[in-house]
Amino acid sequence: MVKITSYLLIIILAVLLNGSCAFMGGQWWQTQGRVSTPPSDVGRSFQMAVTSSNTESRQTLDEKQIDFTRGYLNKHHTDFIIAVVETFSELGAIKSKKNAWSGGSYVIADAKLVDIDPEGTTLEIEASIKERKNSKVERVSVDLNASPVTKTRSPFASMEVISNSEENPIDDLVRRLNRFCWIVNKPAITGKLIQLGIKLGGDGVGEIKENLFLNQVPHNRYVRKYFYEMAANATLEAVALCSEGKISNRMKLISMFPEMNPAMDSYRIGTILEMARTIAIKLVEQNLRVRICVQGSMGVGIFTAVPKQLNGVSKLLQMMDWQAEAGEENEGMIGNYLNFGAVGKEHVVNAHTAEDGTKVEQDDVFLIIAPQSMVGVDSSIIPALTEMVDAAGDRPVILMNPDLVDKVSSQGQQNVRGRQQRIDFANSFKTIHQFQNIYVSGTSYFPILGSMTKISPLAPWVAHQRRDLANDGGEIYIPVLASEYRPDGEVILESFAR
Repeated sequence: MVKITSYLLIIILAVLLNGSCAFMGGQWWQTQGRVSTPPSDVGRSFQMAVTSSNTESRQTLDEKQIDFTRGYLNKHHTDFIIAVVETFSELGAIKSKKNAWSGGSYVIADAKLVDIDPEGTTLEIEASIKERKNSKVERVSVDLNASPVTKTRSPFASMEVISNSEENPIDDLVRRLNRFCWIVNKPAITGKLIQLGIKLGGDGVGEIKENLFLNQVPHNRYVRKYFYEMAANATLEAVALCSEGKISNRMKLISMFPEMNPAMDSYRIGTILEMARTIAIKLVEQNLRVRICVQGSMGVGIFTAVPKQLNGVSKLLQMMDWQAEAGEENEGMIGNYLNFGAVGKEHVVNAHTAEDGTKVEQDDVFLIIAPQSMVGVDSSIIPALTEMVDAAGDRPVILMNPDLVDKVSSQGQQNVRGRQQRIDFANSFKTIHQFQNIYVSGTSYFPILGSMTKISPLAPWVAHQRRDLANDGGEIYIPVLASEYRPDGEVILESFAR
């Protein structure tokens, strides 16, 4: 009986110790321990990321998804299937070789998609071939991870396969097909395939909420909340991926709907602060210690100031209602799990013991609001930001709506000297989330044509076209273009024109 009791005590003690470790936020980043169970409103993408290690086998396409995809491509995009055969199968290599001597007598006249394997990695295609007076049908298998077997002038010929083992199988298939679309120079199909994935049970990659009415400002509260949650979920997923070493710790988050765009008269400082609050609380709920930073004054002498966009932001940030007073939902959060600071290495706190013997935990995540340079002497944000990033080590540094472009100033500052280094530093921050409206070229920001979106760190870039429904039935954002890299403006506008 004594032995059994002692064993029970040991087990209880072990459980208590393990439980206490989950709440040591300052140690989470050092040990890369498990993130505590997220609340019910955390997005599916993050839940997939944190449970990936427990997934024994990859999901597969169901029969309905395979049949519908096959039927859709055969009915609407035969030219794409032919291009795939010519570019990625041995028949393409044969055609290239024979036509080099026979002047184009070997033709792949038609092609039909016969099957897609349940893993979504191989296409079975029947190709109709005409060679002089002879005709025949050959069946080929095309690996969706393949590179072109023939020479191509496409600038996307070397586009890498982006594969996520935890991704919904229909979304994964769509991404692989979209890669082929870019390589065979048929990007217009990519948006339609994104729509196909949404209809066939995907995770909503490229799906934007209907009836946002962003042309109307100020926005409704539910619209703001939608963008806040979307940004917070993407940030949470990015931090988890960073802890697993899957993405860089240098991140940027861009949310540029009208109330968040400082170039517009609809800009509302409260909106960016509310978004920062939502993101910070989402991270704190996972027992992470967050420091929200706003750059201080820059310049020399009487020309010392802060950018107009950030004027008063640091003060407002601390005056906001964080629901952290006694008896409130986030009681004790301020000063413990959430702190404030400016930009610079001196604002990076590492674990240490204070002079009074108090143990100080390190910051886990740094959230920097709209860092930017100004016109003037010693007014570049890059030096201070570089020092801060170096001091943070491998901990996530997240820039919200950064503007790291040089502001050319007197005395040759932010001019030619050191420009490439500054550009390289700015480009080292990778986008984890973006929503940015697209407008008619010119001075007017309305009406809104659409948006450029990257929902989460591992999601593709998707361009949406805004369309009004008939009889004042509302508005929708329709995916028209998707890519693993951000497409340029000319390609986006061409997709709108189609």
